[in-house]
Amino acid sequence: MAKNEPPADRDRALREHVLELLRGGHAHVEFDRAVGGLPAKLRGAKPPGQPHTPWRLLEHLRIAQRDILDFSRDGSHVSPDWPAGYWPPGDAPPNAKAWDQSVRAFKADSAAMQELVTNPATDLLAPIPGGKGQTVLREALLVADHNAYHLGQLIIIRRLLGAWKD
Repeated sequence: MAKNEPPADRDRALREHVLELLRGGHAHVEFDRAVGGLPAKLRGAKPPGQPHTPWRLLEHLRIAQRDILDFSRDGSHVSPDWPAGYWPPGDAPPNAKAWDQSVRAFKADSAAMQELVTNPATDLLAPIPGGKGQTVLREALLVADHNAYHLGQLIIIRRLLGAWKD
């Protein structure tokens, strides 16, 4: 992008780059691919020597993303206690529907973060009221980075469980 492009074009381009990171793809695995097709019997399985199960990672992703989204929309949002509030209490889903509910909630919150970034009324660089200098841009990049990290962990766990096809 040339430096002499109009500010609106540069703003639109920045938003598109952030959206690409949030959606996954390119150098990052997409959420649907990382969680899709995992047999229910393996969702609470923990490979030897690993600290997490697929369920714990999925729920951690959901909880953390929701916390960041809520803070991005409302700087007075109170985050869960760290670290316990960011992880589910058990290694396995509490019931047969929990996995699908968590997947749906994650996707809804991801879409909401993308809408926040897409909205031209959102000043990506303005400090979030009530925060400590954080901006929506910083929080969107944090979501993308955090999700990429833990989706990578999920793939490693799936490989160790024999449930990942390249």
